[in-house]
Amino acid sequence: MIDKPFLLLIALLYVFLLFAVAWRADQHKQWLQRFRPLVYSLALAVYCSSWTFFGAVGQAVTNLWSYLPIYLGPMLLFLFGSGFLHKLTLVGERQKVTSIADFIGSRYGKSQKLSALVTLLAIAGSLPYIALQLRAVTMAWNTVGAW
Repeated sequence: MIDKPFLLLIALLYVFLLFAVAWRADQHKQWLQRFRPLVYSLALAVYCSSWTFFGAVGQAVTNLWSYLPIYLGPMLLFLFGSGFLHKLTLVGERQKVTSIADFIGSRYGKSQKLSALVTLLAIAGSLPYIALQLRAVTMAWNTVGAW
């Protein structure tokens, strides 16, 4: 069994590593291009940790068949939708957009009202994920504080 202080040290080192990679990537764009797989893997690990712990496992316990599309959809997209993703990236670069709101607004005549609506919908749609992250931080803090 791992000692609790050692586990806390590992968790803090991991958080430090995430911040260090993000800072380095922000400061040096060439570094980001070279180490893109590392940056992507760390970002995906943060997403997957909270989602898997609080969302997917609970979903699998309550309803097994609704658990399948959580991972099947993205896998099918990456396996069979690479052409679509490539075209989407090219259009985004050509239109010089950086967010989904900018992208949709640019497709409909650079409409600022449509972009604002998409932004509001994206915020509303991401609130459950933000709540999961806050819940994860709270539970981790309570676990560490209980030591």
